[in-house]
Amino acid sequence: MAEPAGFIRLFLDEGLPMASLLSEAMALGSMPDYLRKLLAAWEAEKQQSENTSSPPPPAQSLLEPLSERELEVLRLVATGLSNQEISERLFLALGTVKGHNLKIFGKLGVQRRTEAIARARELGLL
Repeated sequence: MAEPAGFIRLFLDEGLPMASLLSEAMALGSMPDYLRKLLAAWEAEKQQSENTSSPPPPAQSLLEPLSERELEVLRLVATGLSNQEISERLFLALGTVKGHNLKIFGKLGVQRRTEAIARARELGLL
């Protein structure tokens, strides 16, 4: 049911138990293309988390601090990636990335990406 919509994050968020189930399904020959895509995404995320042992974010002087995911999206925005590129990199739907941007802008009290980056730098978030 998830394949036509291209859902990936739904499976990744379930962690190792889901990866084991996906591997078992792959061994049975069920939906090989989609399962290969899911397992590749899971491996990529696993490697990324192992390779980026980033220090905790500095204490934020915001009324509502940015979540880890919002900080991750903000960092990618600061590198110049488009919403679509961020979506692909984080295995999120484009609408989810846009939603994160709106929350980030609201928490930082800004209207545009450039303002968000500047404000985040002022706060020591980037």
